[in-house]
Amino acid sequence: MPGIIVVGSQWGDEGKGKVVDVFSAQSDLVVRYQGGANAGHTLKVDGKETILHLVPSGVLHENTTCIIGAGVVLDVVTVAEEIRALKANGLLKNPNQLLISDSCTVIMDYHKHLDRSREVAMGNEKIGTTGKGIGPAYEDRASRKAVLFGDLFNKDKLITKVEASIKEKNFLLENMYGQEPLKIDQVIQSAISAAKELEVYRCNDTSLVIDKALREKKKVLFEGAQGTLLDLLHGTYPYVTSSSTIAGSACIGSGVGPGRMNKVVGITKAYTTRVGSGPFPTELNDEIGDTLQKKGHEFGATTGRRRRCGWLDLVALKYAIRINGITSIALMKIDVLSGLDEIQVCTAYELDGQVIYEFPVSPGDVERVKPIYQSFMGWQEDISAAKEYESLPENLRKYVRFISDSLKTPVDVVSVGPGRDQTLWLKPLFETYE
Repeated sequence: MPGIIVVGSQWGDEGKGKVVDVFSAQSDLVVRYQGGANAGHTLKVDGKETILHLVPSGVLHENTTCIIGAGVVLDVVTVAEEIRALKANGLLKNPNQLLISDSCTVIMDYHKHLDRSREVAMGNEKIGTTGKGIGPAYEDRASRKAVLFGDLFNKDKLITKVEASIKEKNFLLENMYGQEPLKIDQVIQSAISAAKELEVYRCNDTSLVIDKALREKKKVLFEGAQGTLLDLLHGTYPYVTSSSTIAGSACIGSGVGPGRMNKVVGITKAYTTRVGSGPFPTELNDEIGDTLQKKGHEFGATTGRRRRCGWLDLVALKYAIRINGITSIALMKIDVLSGLDEIQVCTAYELDGQVIYEFPVSPGDVERVKPIYQSFMGWQEDISAAKEYESLPENLRKYVRFISDSLKTPVDVVSVGPGRDQTLWLKPLFETYE
């Protein structure tokens, strides 16, 4: 059974957590392949809310094995806290349900201090980072100085690596940012203490586990973090995250060849949101934007920051579909649009007096575009209790049809609320398109 990739098609916060939770009921393995604790998933099941940052959303299903792959930067303190919270809620009873790759890059305390210090120093030019140490940890991986998860269980090797790295970090903290230097003993002890709780989940080669499952025709779901437009290479640089968020990273971060994948589900909010700085062509700084923010409870699960809200942007979505190879869409939070008299959709941009239909990638161009909208009649009905797609208001279904037809991509899933049972299937998950 080939793998299925779940990827965010906008600026993150599209509802991937709920989708992966729902999809996991049909999956044998769920693999998190990139990012770190800067991602946050809020799941609502049986009236109980669970917030996850590193543990894959499939953990709520006891028959699903969750894997944190080598492409993830691992905050061992955060993941240990998540595991404690899950156990307190009667979850993760079987340690074999979670596997953490020995090859994960570990986020050390000095990464977090450096991340926050840089952001403060940038002032009005700040990127909007979460301050979780993600960027500095990926930098260490690229410069061959990273502490890997497997290193935490060899104290001598850990000390050698940290000693080499902390000299540079303390020099920067003191001389560039005016911060107090960190003590090596505290940094090491913090990591080792958390690692003791995580040793039972340690896996030498998660790539091999995933390969074996695929060969046995098991159903494997690959879960990404953040969204397409935050991709380090293909997003709205420099207002991006520190990893590659697009579907191709599922292969790299998990250690699986691309021939094993045959479906990419683009998680898409029925409107658009963005957290932090950076261009946002359809942003609404008005009463409608406030309505979407309040009704959609648009606050970051990781930072608590208010999300900027705007209309759906089909130009950006078409770009996301192209660079991810998205084969179908899961349309999320369409219930938030209920009650609006009119809904607008961005179908093109104006740039320097020219109408364009492709997302511009030259630096600064996205900041200068003006959205061109097409208007649709809204609907007033409460759709949160809908059990079948055909029972939804006609104006809503027209809106969905327009999205699918414009993007030449089928909408397979429509979410009408935050709960598991508020998910309407137009096509089964593991049924693929020829």
